Amino acid sequence: MGCFSLPLLYLLLPLSASAATIPRLPTQRSLGSLHLPTRPTFGPTLANYSIHYFAQKIDHFGFTIDKTFNQRYLIADKYWKKDGGSILFYTGNEGDIIWFCNNTGFMWDVAEELKAMLVFAEHRYYGESLPFGASSFKDVKNLNFLTTEQALADFAELIKHLKQTIPGAENQPVIAVGGSYGGMLAAWFRMKYPHLVVGALAASAPIWQFEDLVQCGVFMKIVTNDFKKSGPHCAESIRRSWGVIDGFSTSSSRLQWLSETLHLCSPLADLQDVRMLKDWISETWVNLAMVDYPYECNFLQPLPAWPIKVVCQYFKDPRVSDEVLMKKLFQALNVYYNYSGQAKCLNISETATSNLGSMGWSYQACTEIIMPFCTNGFDDMFEPHSWDLKALFDECFSQWGVRLRPSWITTMYGGKNISSHSNIIFSNGELDPWSGGGVTKNITDSLIVINIPDGAHHLDLRASNALDPQSVRLARALEVKYMKQWIRNFYAYPGKAVLNNF
Repeated sequence: MGCFSLPLLYLLLPLSASAATIPRLPTQRSLGSLHLPTRPTFGPTLANYSIHYFAQKIDHFGFTIDKTFNQRYLIADKYWKKDGGSILFYTGNEGDIIWFCNNTGFMWDVAEELKAMLVFAEHRYYGESLPFGASSFKDVKNLNFLTTEQALADFAELIKHLKQTIPGAENQPVIAVGGSYGGMLAAWFRMKYPHLVVGALAASAPIWQFEDLVQCGVFMKIVTNDFKKSGPHCAESIRRSWGVIDGFSTSSSRLQWLSETLHLCSPLADLQDVRMLKDWISETWVNLAMVDYPYECNFLQPLPAWPIKVVCQYFKDPRVSDEVLMKKLFQALNVYYNYSGQAKCLNISETATSNLGSMGWSYQACTEIIMPFCTNGFDDMFEPHSWDLKALFDECFSQWGVRLRPSWITTMYGGKNISSHSNIIFSNGELDPWSGGGVTKNITDSLIVINIPDGAHHLDLRASNALDPQSVRLARALEVKYMKQWIRNFYAYPGKAVLNNF
């Protein structure tokens, strides 16, 4: 199960109308919608699974709404054994669960070794799991039940249902698995429902990217470091490009030249278009940092192996003229948007999507998932942007009519005060900018960190590949080692919580 031809995915949500006058970092717009397809089609299925639906309560925490909706989930039980087996439970995140199923090759790779049933649970308000059907996003009141707490409760009820209805599953250990936002959910699920899951693998899970738990500039600093490592003058040239773009924005003729040089599908008409262009370019560099994988892949776009190294080949000389730099910029962007050679022009609106997934994440990013990001132009290769909570507050109220709660996640899940919990693996790719908001040092003997020096965004959850660096191979082996220990402890001490002892 290598890297398959998958649907075009996009990291970031488009700028809303109100955001046009409020410059916002790409990361501010989402975690940012890490896996949402702009064209909701699906590539080949990795393995056989069956599709099921479970009637979930719309509101788990109130008593006046008794309505339910169908939560979709997938089951693959080819290697599952009733005797000494286990259940790997994928905590679905912000997208269609079939795509996550097809992109979490690690679970498929270890299923036989762990005698595991694989379960992929879809997150409410995404894919087909819509609490109010086609009306789920038509009235903001219907979105009141789109929270992490409700999603975790869905997972809990689903696990109870599976154990009650599948013969042989009742007395088996369940391990939560997730990546990115799904990794955050996996960790939080173990914290909130330790009686239902014996442990969790939280890959690339930035559970500390909230309030002031980490510095707001760490994300873009890691992006910049990735480019620095890939070429001695790469980040320097990109930092210079912003001012050069501004220089070509002083007249309509110069904007026309810039549009033609960058082969844009729609010519730049004004400064707002230039702002959108810069945001689009920034998002491209962020995406490349996330998917800087060691093999050719169609994860977000068709890309070469180690794509940042390929991009940085065009930024070797920081002393080139402004005109040459813009031509080099086009060649670099072309690596990401036209590696297949099929694009006739570059579309800066390409990432805009109206699918329900992006709407759901936009709402979450205006209520609970409030992640501070900033740049200063010195420690990173981007234009300076401060973290402006008030601007975000106003924008979210304008768009959704809601008041964001920037402190709620840390109140609900403990921030950095999580040492009372156990049996969670936090894995981080050191190339992944989201590692800056993740847990990167062991907290206790059973809150384990596995850092992957050559890993990008949850590379360890992807299927094994012949070109995988040794660091990710070792990480996966260690993850399986801990999982096996959790499973052994479950069977050796039924009904008791046992910590690891390696």
